[in-house]
Amino acid sequence: MAAIDLIVLGILKQKASSAYDIQKAVEYRNISKWVKISTPSIYKKVLQLEKKGYIKGELTKDGNMAEKAVYHLTAAGEEEFETLMLEIAGNPIRIFLDFNAVIVNLDSLPLEKQKACVDRIEDNIKVLKTYLEENIHMKQDLPEIPQTGKAVLRQQFILVQAIEEWIGSVKVR
Repeated sequence: MAAIDLIVLGILKQKASSAYDIQKAVEYRNISKWVKISTPSIYKKVLQLEKKGYIKGELTKDGNMAEKAVYHLTAAGEEEFETLMLEIAGNPIRIFLDFNAVIVNLDSLPLEKQKACVDRIEDNIKVLKTYLEENIHMKQDLPEIPQTGKAVLRQQFILVQAIEEWIGSVKVR
């Protein structure tokens, strides 16, 4: 999956890291909320990228800690990073939302169950909106948060507003 490759290579482009540190960066930056990426997929991807020669791991030991592999980009990895950036940026943009499978099948349910599904989506959207509002407010003035990260938060917030609008239109009928 190219998106996971790009996430891992992008993190390593910024700083040599262990697979654990990559996973922590994904968590800290909330990447898994916007891109389908899991902890096991990160570890698997690191091994695949090393096998392909895009990254290289070096064993390090820090004090009494266990040895760990710290990975950095190779020249081929730098090239692959740039290739993926251009390739993914040039692909048609698709927005996959798992709950769309519910939306397209709503009419197949009795009205009370349709309402229950919409209510559940609405509850989850409220939670996401609160999270986004808090995150945007907390990070808007932090210089260490890149504009690109702030743009993803704003993008997600706009999507939440569109879903709220849809929910409002469905509840009217």
